[in-house]
Amino acid sequence: MNKIVLLVMGLLFCIGCVPAYQVVIQAPDTLTVGEPLIVTGTTTFGIGTPIDVVLSYQLTTSTEIMRKIAYVMDDKTFRVVFDTTDLPTGMYKVEVPTNGMGNSVTMRLVNLVDRSDEIHLSSQTTQSFNGKLYITGTLSKDTSSGVQIEVIGPDNTNIFGPLYINTNYQGSFSADFPITGPGDYEVSFTDANGYIGDRIITVVRPNTTYAPPDVTTAATVSFAQGKASRDNPIYFIVQTENRPFRVYTSASVDWVVEYVDIAGVLHMVNDQGELNPEEIRANGNGKAVYFKVYPYKYSVTSNVFLYAENVNSVSVSPTVQSVFGLPSSSPAQTQKSPVSAMLVFFALGCMCVLIHHRK
Repeated sequence: MNKIVLLVMGLLFCIGCVPAYQVVIQAPDTLTVGEPLIVTGTTTFGIGTPIDVVLSYQLTTSTEIMRKIAYVMDDKTFRVVFDTTDLPTGMYKVEVPTNGMGNSVTMRLVNLVDRSDEIHLSSQTTQSFNGKLYITGTLSKDTSSGVQIEVIGPDNTNIFGPLYINTNYQGSFSADFPITGPGDYEVSFTDANGYIGDRIITVVRPNTTYAPPDVTTAATVSFAQGKASRDNPIYFIVQTENRPFRVYTSASVDWVVEYVDIAGVLHMVNDQGELNPEEIRANGNGKAVYFKVYPYKYSVTSNVFLYAENVNSVSVSPTVQSVFGLPSSSPAQTQKSPVSAMLVFFALGCMCVLIHHRK
């Protein structure tokens, strides 16, 4: 009987000496929607052991979103990546659903946030191909810290970056990158606080089919002019005719020109730099075409002339046009009121009368 008791006690002692398996996982506390959720871990399980990693949404109850299997590597680590694109914001849980593993850490909470409203793009999300991709915008937070930009091309190759672009005191930034053809370009933005979000810019092939110009008659040239800056562009109305027309800017400033053609496609032109004028050739249909002009550099405020050949007229638009994605009621340029001018002349006249009376 004593031998049996001693045998049982020996077995219990041996069982107590067997080390318990352990799993410890790591995940970020906070993550931005669209950024990959990377879960890493270490374990005492053997090499090649499959480990379930579960992502769940924590609302009032835990709802499983997706599950992945990781395999233990040679260094006793494992890793899985969850795609957070289009997931709602809120609290999530990543977990290895295994019990009885001693001092293991098998669960982490991750707060998924949306930062997409912190960046506003003023460049168009549909651009006509001219060899460059234009990206301009504004950060609403950390305005002077710069922004990191990375561009992925239609064939999933890296076009630019990741590289930091300077921002001014208002958080505005501007950059252009050489591209080789039309397609969808994915642009991602990151600041000092981490990933912000991405945008898709679609580059379309331009419509280059124009009727031959009328060489029998000399082209008539109309023009209008006004002051423009990057934050306060000037808008022109070009009343076209039913024939091809040519529009070009004045030189000496690196101007950017945006316009919508008769097919409704928004174009951005910035090819010449400071030495030569920007030029657009297009077909007219007898209707108005709107042009938006501003300097490429934020530090520049200057007068710009817009010339047009074979059109009815060119004039400065008194309002911002909705075709550029802005409210049509917003003033495009600050216009001096004629009433204000009359009041100034009236005041000057009164001062002259008063001085003469004192004499």
